[in-house]
Amino acid sequence: MKKQVSAKNKIIYTAGWASVVLNILLFIVKYLAGILSGSLALIADAWHTLSDSISSLVVIIGTKLSSKTADEKHPYGHGRFEIIAAFVVGMLLGYVGIEFIIHSIEKLQAREFVEYTDFALFAVILSIVAKEAMAQYAFGAYRKTENKSLKADAWHHRTDAISSVLILIGIFFSASYWWIDAVLGLLISVLILYTAWGIIKDAVSNILGEKPDEESLKKIRNIIHKTAGEELNAHHFHLHNYGKHKELSFHIYLEAKMSVKQAHDIATGIEQEIEKQCDMLTTIHIEPKKTS
Repeated sequence: MKKQVSAKNKIIYTAGWASVVLNILLFIVKYLAGILSGSLALIADAWHTLSDSISSLVVIIGTKLSSKTADEKHPYGHGRFEIIAAFVVGMLLGYVGIEFIIHSIEKLQAREFVEYTDFALFAVILSIVAKEAMAQYAFGAYRKTENKSLKADAWHHRTDAISSVLILIGIFFSASYWWIDAVLGLLISVLILYTAWGIIKDAVSNILGEKPDEESLKKIRNIIHKTAGEELNAHHFHLHNYGKHKELSFHIYLEAKMSVKQAHDIATGIEQEIEKQCDMLTTIHIEPKKTS
């Protein structure tokens, strides 16, 4: 198990540090292109890219902290640092989005015109290709590790790629419409805020505890039925996500006349099978079956 966790952490660290380095390089290119063109949208996109570096650092730090073993004060381990890291990434994105909504409105009010340079065109095309490649890599790493903050980081890359696509469209229409850069700045800001909201909502939901998704519930119910050999009307499901591991609790109905040992053996058998197939530690509350 420790080797598996170590291998997953290595994937996360590799994806994180690659993101930090590449995003800093992209930031420099896009920021220079934005300054030379006087494009607020491109400068906003550059800062969006730099925020990706910061969020990737948060992922790295969160993974490092979440790898700490359980102790007396934290008997469930430190796995939720991953979720907290995702929350921080979401908040950073939200801040960036709000800042550039303000700047875009100010630019509209000033009726500023932007003339994009060839260097700006190069920077935007480079950004689209690089950021989508980074998003694909991060999503692949997430599928291997199931790290929530890594998934948030992947969406961060994806929104950056989409915002660069919007700027590319704006470059071709900038000669005809003076307001295109400011409007694109607003669109990018809204996209950033939408992504931030999704990341924050998922992180908060995980911290509070949630009901398993329908696909997982179906699998768990099948395990219960096959292990017990009968329908136990499992209900009141609660899933607690601790990052490195998950804990599940639910209720089942058993015959009121059944001995404590028989009930215990059935519950234990189900718990062991769920842990084996779903990698969840399970606690089952037993209720007497209602008689009509």
